[in-house]
Amino acid sequence: MRSTLRAKAIAVCNEKVAKKGETVGLSFYAFFANKNDDPELLMEAAEWWIKIHELDHFEKAVKIRDMISSGV
Repeated sequence: MRSTLRAKAIAVCNEKVAKKGETVGLSFYAFFANKNDDPELLMEAAEWWIKIHELDHFEKAVKIRDMISSGV
């Protein structure tokens, strides 16, 4: 995962946790605007989430943040 996507994903996870608490869930779509303005980046996130890590559609934001922060 490229560094810009990592940084954005961690920021989104931190924001969600700050607003809704440690149990908040999210999908990789949370890292993007409602319009598909960067399909290559969206596919990169989807591949990391679905193909590489075989995660469920919704996962805990803290889990995703910790995975990304650790370089997984």
